[in-house]
Amino acid sequence: MRNIMIILILWCAVAQGQCPVWTPVRAEREMTILAKQLSDWDRAYYQQGISKVEDDRYDALEKKYQAWQRCFRPQSGMRQPEWSTSGKELHPVAHVGVKKVADKQALARWMAGKTSLWVQPKVDGVAITLHYRQGKLLRAISRGDGLRGEDWTEKVRHIPAIPQQIPLNSGSVVLQGELFLMMNDHQQAVAGGVNARAVVAGTMRRREATEMLQRLGIFVWAWPGGPEQMTQRLAQLKNAGFSLTTDWSRQVASADEVADWRERWFHQPLPFVTDGVVIHSPTSAGVYWQPGDNAWSVAWKYSPPTVSTEVRSIDFPTGRTGKISAVLNLVPVQLDDKRVSRVSLGSLRRWQAADIVPGDQVSISLAGQGIPRMDEVVWRVADRQLPLIPDATEFNTLSCLTYTAACREQFLSRLVWLSSKAVLSMSGISRARWQQLMQSGQLSHLFSWLSLTREQIGGIKGMTEVRAEQLYHQFSLSQQQPFKRWVKATGVPVPESALNAMTDDNWQTLLARDKAAWQKLPGIGQKLAGQIIAFLHHPQVQALIAWSEHYQENKLNDRHAGN
Repeated sequence: MRNIMIILILWCAVAQGQCPVWTPVRAEREMTILAKQLSDWDRAYYQQGISKVEDDRYDALEKKYQAWQRCFRPQSGMRQPEWSTSGKELHPVAHVGVKKVADKQALARWMAGKTSLWVQPKVDGVAITLHYRQGKLLRAISRGDGLRGEDWTEKVRHIPAIPQQIPLNSGSVVLQGELFLMMNDHQQAVAGGVNARAVVAGTMRRREATEMLQRLGIFVWAWPGGPEQMTQRLAQLKNAGFSLTTDWSRQVASADEVADWRERWFHQPLPFVTDGVVIHSPTSAGVYWQPGDNAWSVAWKYSPPTVSTEVRSIDFPTGRTGKISAVLNLVPVQLDDKRVSRVSLGSLRRWQAADIVPGDQVSISLAGQGIPRMDEVVWRVADRQLPLIPDATEFNTLSCLTYTAACREQFLSRLVWLSSKAVLSMSGISRARWQQLMQSGQLSHLFSWLSLTREQIGGIKGMTEVRAEQLYHQFSLSQQQPFKRWVKATGVPVPESALNAMTDDNWQTLLARDKAAWQKLPGIGQKLAGQIIAFLHHPQVQALIAWSEHYQENKLNDRHAGN
């Protein structure tokens, strides 16, 4: 009984970590607003043929809503898209749709034990049923809700790519496929989706036949009741005038092969827009097909250039110069080959302008060198609870040269900066290692680590003997760095060009410089010269310099005494 209780407690803890901490009133309000937005998008897409939102954005928000359902309405059925209710034509065979796999590993699990597998590009267009009887086109029906759709027969008669008669005279032939916008050498990796699906949907929704119908093609991806062997099916489809299906179908035996075709088609010039690949196995009889019930095919979509995810919380770290930035902590998402859980917004002002609070949905993409960036807010929660914002007036270039609880972030940033390769070049000393030293209570000011002994470092909780020796060695080596590096480590706002030209090799000559002397160095004008002098003569900096000089003097005396 005790074990069961422990499991229940752990399960509840996990569930609470995934669910917003909302009152029932707030949960109902948030869900009502999001449900209305999803319904508006459904009506625009399924009834008017207008795509008002990108697929990945819609999918993310629908998943968010369903997650809220599991949290706050666990007894209710999961929300489903609101299909068009205007369709009156019954499909001879239902459209089942296709489920998605997240990655190659998930695909490999789905493929396990299956045979006669084929991969095709996932053509980005609008689904349609073509019903032939005795070889003649009888009806063309939009997907609708999968069971019933709109009668598109008259418009389809104006699409040259769809044959009005086929050499398949064996009674009734039902084909399901994708109406798409024909392209010339379209490269998905370069051009993306180019809004092709919306163009097709809009064309088919118009009452009158337009010239755009001439630019539509058809890719047949299902033939309920067709030949069991895919090779025979493809041959007969080609003979019937649906050669694209034959041209773009490949037999595969492993997830690696699928991945190869997926990558190749992503970069290869194609006659249509795609958003991934579809993998097919032998199907069941069409009479049993039902919307959403498809066990014989899956889609593996391309990673979108942007993904949307939820903001869990917001941090406001303070940099070494006292500038406060905003960092969004996210529900982790995969973007290309990176797993992204945090993204920096930069300045506090940008965060305030973006108006982001925990619970909001944001879109993320990769900037240059694969750095995640926030592009825009996709969805804002109704209850705008602002996080606690630090007082920006408390921090500046002269603050936090000594360690206090309020100075933790800026002091840590200063330490990480001074140990970097461009400053004192202390190899192997990470941010986490500085945090460990700070938590030990042995750091009081920016250079206090210099006076730590081997024994003091080794006595820090969690510090191994090897790490302690490494730290002590790096601290000792830092004292061999040129004086200019120590000027940088202190934070004196001298440009790199001026440092390189500077001949000073001790604090006394540096402190003796007046404005005119500073302005003789490259990159320093009258204003910056004044800022440098003010920095160097600030009491905390003076105290730091005095400690450093006293420390160096003691070290020198110790050496002489040893000799």
